[in-house]
Amino acid sequence: MLIPRTVHQGERPAWDCRVCGEPWPCALAKVELADQYRSFPHGLSVLLASYLIEAIEDWAAAASGPPPDLYERFISWTNAPGLAAWPAGRERPSYIAPQQEWELLMTVTHENDPAALRTAMVDSLREQGLLSSEPVAAALSAVPRHLFAPHEKDLTRVYDTDATLEAVLFADGTESSVVSAPHIQAIMLEMAGIEPGMSVLEIGSGGYNAALIAELVGPGGHVTTVDIDPGVVQRAKDCLARAGYERVSVVQADAEHGVAEHAPYDRIVVTVGAWDIPGSWLEQLTDSGRIVVPLRFAGITRLIAFDRTGQNLTASSYRLGAFVPMQGDGAVSEELVRVTEDIGLRLESQQKHDFDVALLREALHTPAVELWAGTAFAMPDELALFQLTTGGSGMVMMHAAQKAVDDGVVDPAVRHGIPALVRGGSFAYRIKRANDTFTSGYEAGVRAHGPDAETVGRQLLTLIQDWGTDHLRRGAANIVYYPTGSDISDLTGWRSTKRHGTLAISWS
Repeated sequence: MLIPRTVHQGERPAWDCRVCGEPWPCALAKVELADQYRSFPHGLSVLLASYLIEAIEDWAAAASGPPPDLYERFISWTNAPGLAAWPAGRERPSYIAPQQEWELLMTVTHENDPAALRTAMVDSLREQGLLSSEPVAAALSAVPRHLFAPHEKDLTRVYDTDATLEAVLFADGTESSVVSAPHIQAIMLEMAGIEPGMSVLEIGSGGYNAALIAELVGPGGHVTTVDIDPGVVQRAKDCLARAGYERVSVVQADAEHGVAEHAPYDRIVVTVGAWDIPGSWLEQLTDSGRIVVPLRFAGITRLIAFDRTGQNLTASSYRLGAFVPMQGDGAVSEELVRVTEDIGLRLESQQKHDFDVALLREALHTPAVELWAGTAFAMPDELALFQLTTGGSGMVMMHAAQKAVDDGVVDPAVRHGIPALVRGGSFAYRIKRANDTFTSGYEAGVRAHGPDAETVGRQLLTLIQDWGTDHLRRGAANIVYYPTGSDISDLTGWRSTKRHGTLAISWS
């Protein structure tokens, strides 16, 4: 007989559902159990009969004795026409579409068991080196991720470490909200260092991550999750209730202003791409608090764990990350300078430049100058951060469509975005070639185009050589955020002036 897979369980001795509080089996329990046991109806009868016996024993001790409708309540519904159909007069949760009653919980088989898939997911995250904390592993093992993806039919996809789910789209087809992939959530929770009893604010709500945080803070802590989209908020509420996490506070608001009513917070976990760190987040953060945020700067995003150090925020760790952009008052658009239909340069909105777009367009079709650094090509994401924060105002992100790669106009590396040094009508970007001299198997180099290709190429080559000899695997960037009003008169090195403060990055 299958082990029942539903969070809607009867709470003894009253036999009310522990999730929705209705007499058990409640409507959702009937739907989920009927679906699971569809190919084994005898097993469902045996299961419910065992519960009925327990209920009779519980109620026999009561002065009033067992209710007269116990058989009808526990057993007879399984034989009725329209088995476990959604009850008339009951409001259907927004995440359940009509005719979807039988799909509330995917059919569980020996090969398709959510508990086994959760175990495999956690094992995979460990093998990838993304999971080292036992509390985070326990949370990922406990929370039924599939209950937060009611429209997904494939359980193996739901528990795939790289799969994002339940995308909500803008009118142009871009994503405004998703349930993030497990590997991203594991990384963020490891960086956050959440402990039992903490108060945590999650910005950007899909429900699943809030449930994971609720497991980490335990019954003595509190989780608040906020989103600007009313549909996302309702879905989060529905899914959290269905999974048994009603104690999470779900708020619809513009997260640019935080959620003051539940402050202060020991941790603020931001699950949307943010261009800045609003003063409200700092005001609502404890003196020893931490903010984990995918921060956008210089055309890239880095997932950064900032610890409060007095008035400022100092990064304790950072990683690569990509997230849907923040909406509302915190939204910022970047400038895209189109060189051709297939190639563009992405700049921060306040970044100054002196590009000659017409000359750059011509330069693309001139013979390339290739130069080689004599240093290893390794850790390209960290190299990109180094280039963008040490290369001066002419260093921007270059992006290209697949057609430009297929036509041989640019190297394949440009397809997903790469730092490029642009001077007037000339530009250069890094490339690589196979070289067994280096443990990485590749040597770093530069490809340059334009009338000053040699000069611009050598400038970028020097930067790459500095990285390879002085910084590769020798330490990370020093990242500090200074809120507006901070004394930054002694700051040297790269900085980005934002609405609410200044982001400074230096390399030692």
